[in-house]
This record gives sequence, C-alpha cells and structure tokens, in this order.
Amino acid sequence: MRKFLLAPVLALALGATAPLAWANTPPAMAQAAQAAALNLNTADADALRQGLAGIGQAKAEAIIAHREANGAFNSVDELLEVKGIGKALLERNRERLAVN
Repeated sequence: MRKFLLAPVLALALGATAPLAWANTPPAMAQAAQAAALNLNTADADALRQGLAGIGQAKAEAIIAHREANGAFNSVDELLEVKGIGKALLERNRERLAVN
C-alpha cells in the first residue's frame, strides 16, 4: 500500500517545485525565446498563419496589408488596428510576437 501512495506524493512534490525553476530562468534563455518570436514586420502570411493561434489565411493577409499600408509595427499592441484582431486574440498570441 505504501508503494502506491509514494508515487503520487512524489509527483505532487516535484510538480510543486517546477514553477520555481522557471522563475530563475537566465536572461540568455529569455532572449532566445524572444528571438524565436514571430516578427510582425518581417513574417510572411504562411509564418503568421502557422505560428499564431486563431490566425487563418485571411487574417494573416490582413496583417500584411496593414503593414504595407501603414508601415512597420512599432509595438505588438498595434496589431489591434488590424480588422479582425481583438484583445483576446492578441493576448493569446502576445508571447509569440515581436517587433524589431
């Protein structure tokens, strides 16, 4: 009986410490994650469609059309100016986006 109880207790103990490990993420790892983000100013429609949640071909093309008509995005928040992109969709993808 003790063997069966030990495994869940250990799993909970190990799982409880996992978020603490991320709190001490080295800056180099954070920079690497940002470097892997999609750049709104250079990504093509396929990259936007494949790399972002809730973005299909039409919205990807709308992002590119907005960029071509208005110039480069200065911040990720400017994505809200694109028709069909709302706050919820932006927040869902914020960590995947960058502007350089």
